[in-house]
Amino acid sequence: MMIQDDRTEEQKTLYPILVVATDSFMSGWGKADDGVSYAAWATDEKNLRDTLCWVERRGDMKRVRVVYGKYRPKAKGHLHIYISNYCKARD
Repeated sequence: MMIQDDRTEEQKTLYPILVVATDSFMSGWGKADDGVSYAAWATDEKNLRDTLCWVERRGDMKRVRVVYGKYRPKAKGHLHIYISNYCKARD
């Protein structure tokens, strides 16, 4: 599993909650060649609801879930962790 985390060490503390989804569009090619592509948006309690609703409305995201702490899928593929836009607006 290849993991790409866009957060700094400080941001990992500020935004410890992940809204994780399986990316149906990117799975099977690119960095997830022959595997599953996961996308996660790091957030905090204050912005969790907005971030979760935004991800759930995306048509390309399946199996949306909330993970507290570290997340490391066991499947072959790629995980990209972004910072939620709701948190970026605050920074």
